[in-house]
Amino acid sequence: MDEAEVLQYVQSSARALGLSFDEARAQAVALHFGRTVAIARVLETAPLAPHDEIAEIYRPAPFPPEDEA
Repeated sequence: MDEAEVLQYVQSSARALGLSFDEARAQAVALHFGRTVAIARVLETAPLAPHDEIAEIYRPAPFPPEDEA
């Protein structure tokens, strides 16, 4: 996405969520969003082995908690 598309995305998302951003606020949010994307792209290049992926050992708590049953 280029800068204009990011700004359009921010403005559309704000409208969908019922948020009213002035132009300066929308620009600031778009800038932050762009930085976040850049950080994520760098992190995506980090090599991870299966044992580095914590989500693979995630086990949700029982519902409802056993002590409340």
